Amino acid sequence: MNTTDIADKIAAENGTSKADAKKVVEAVFGAIVEAAADGNEVNLPGFGKFKVKDSPAREGRNPATGETIQIAASKKLSFAPAKAVKDKLNG
Repeated sequence: MNTTDIADKIAAENGTSKADAKKVVEAVFGAIVEAAADGNEVNLPGFGKFKVKDSPAREGRNPATGETIQIAASKKLSFAPAKAVKDKLNG
């Protein structure tokens, strides 16, 4: 499923145009990205939480040569599903 599929489903269920539904979907995703970029946790009750986690710099290996390389520190966006989502997935 992609953004267009989600927008189509929302449009069909709410009697709105596909274009308007797609704008709403993109706005929601944009708001989540903005909040994450600011370092904030996004909590959507009944769905889950998006959190920014720091990944420290570390040493790795180039798989082609076996040479040791430095992997830079980075930030990662993680998702933890709510209990209701876990229950739905696991029957």
